[in-house]
Amino acid sequence: MLTIDNNTQTFFEVAQGVWGMKDTFVNFYMIRDNTSGHWVLVDTGLKWSASKIKKMAEEIFGDEPPTAIILTHGHFDHIGSVKSLAKHWNIPVYAHAMETPYLTGKSAYPPPDPSVGGGLMTSMSFLYPKSSINISEYLQELPADNSVPGMPEWNYIHTPGHAPGHISLFRQVDHLLIAGDAFVTTKSESALSTIFQRPVLSGPPKYFTYDWEQARKSLKSLMNLAPAVIATGHGKTMHGEDVLMELINLYNHFDIVAIPESGRYIPQPAITDATGTVWVPPAKKANKKALLQGLAIGSITAAFVFYMSVRNKKHNPTINI
Repeated sequence: MLTIDNNTQTFFEVAQGVWGMKDTFVNFYMIRDNTSGHWVLVDTGLKWSASKIKKMAEEIFGDEPPTAIILTHGHFDHIGSVKSLAKHWNIPVYAHAMETPYLTGKSAYPPPDPSVGGGLMTSMSFLYPKSSINISEYLQELPADNSVPGMPEWNYIHTPGHAPGHISLFRQVDHLLIAGDAFVTTKSESALSTIFQRPVLSGPPKYFTYDWEQARKSLKSLMNLAPAVIATGHGKTMHGEDVLMELINLYNHFDIVAIPESGRYIPQPAITDATGTVWVPPAKKANKKALLQGLAIGSITAAFVFYMSVRNKKHNPTINI
């Protein structure tokens, strides 16, 4: 049976020594390594997430700072608070070597693709930041041996396709997988599904995935780990005996479920290397009617989300664990 955590608290427990929090539409995680006793922050959410992350850290770890920040990748919704938090705690930020150009101001990502369809998050993706940030003073490359510094229980797996240096994290002892955006547990193209985390195992967010064959291979490498618990960048934690079967089903139907019918990176991917983005296919012509419909739906959705957030704040006081 597949179990989906409710994740309605301020923060939630993923497994022993692992906690997560959703801010607006993206998740970040805190991990305590049982062997070393150290803890790290995985991803840093949005620009306004820093205060929430600090409060969460204080409630779980008291005055003890993390030893590092680990980035699954450098898209805007995963690095929003990275510079301020690295400075606040005076700690290193670890990322894969292939992600370095996008974290040192040397290259922009392949542009997001609003032509892939699927919902408001896609329609609005042309507005999402794609330029690099510069955290050179804090940035360190993850070791080539797939170890995670100071976290001997954990290994990382290079899982490109959604981002060139995308990584996922795996704990062998309980087969816990933090997948980042290599795949997600909600329909990330839909604003309502993403914000309210309607549970469905999906491929990586379509509008920001630049190489679908690499994304397919990355999913296979994670599936082969036989995870028992999966926590992703968007959506709720899933665990149970059916997790692996759900991943196998996603892999077997990847062309239908994950890959868009058309888009900028269909059939040609963007080309990237250690220097950053080398070449991108020409943009598809925008469907103005679909864009206007998306903006109209977006206005209604934004109003509804605002109403629900106010209503929930009045009727559901914050719960800490």
